[in-house]
Amino acid sequence: MKPTAFLALASLVLGPGLGIALPAAPALAQETASAGEVRITRAWARATAPSAPTGAAYVTLVNGGSQPDRLVSATSPVAERVEIHTHLHEGGVMRMREVEGVDLAPGAEAVFGPGGLHLMLMGLRQPLRRGESFPLTLTFARGAAATVTVSVAGPGAGGPEGAAHGGMAPGQGHGQGQEHGHGQQGHAAPRPMH
Repeated sequence: MKPTAFLALASLVLGPGLGIALPAAPALAQETASAGEVRITRAWARATAPSAPTGAAYVTLVNGGSQPDRLVSATSPVAERVEIHTHLHEGGVMRMREVEGVDLAPGAEAVFGPGGLHLMLMGLRQPLRRGESFPLTLTFARGAAATVTVSVAGPGAGGPEGAAHGGMAPGQGHGQGQEHGHGQQGHAAPRPMH
């Protein structure tokens, strides 16, 4: 039996008055939401430093419909504004760029993650702490919107905690010492699903 499962069982059997402190369960980003024909999964973010002015959230979008759609905006109460960004390699330097939206062809999947597409949380109103979560509302061009719960993973996480597959190692991806610049707005196209 896993230690956290044993402690949880012990707390239930012995009662909370015995001073048994349970460790926080890992943040799981398995909640799914739908906006029209677009399914939103794997909503997660990395923990931030206490005074960080920005953070980033990541999701996977799948267009299960027969019509194209486009992610056009996002909002969250944890930030003054949310911008859609991507990373580009320019002259050997990785730079971040805001994009106007993310196109989703029928059957397409867009995976947001460190070092690629991400939702930039500008003007954080509070630090993002491991184990906590926050709401994020995504709006699409066809008029649908949905709110998903974003789970906060550790500061160097390459994917949501508790996921079956990881991602980048600590020190890679967004916010890890890369030079960032902002320039032209555009759009990003996701990869087709296999």
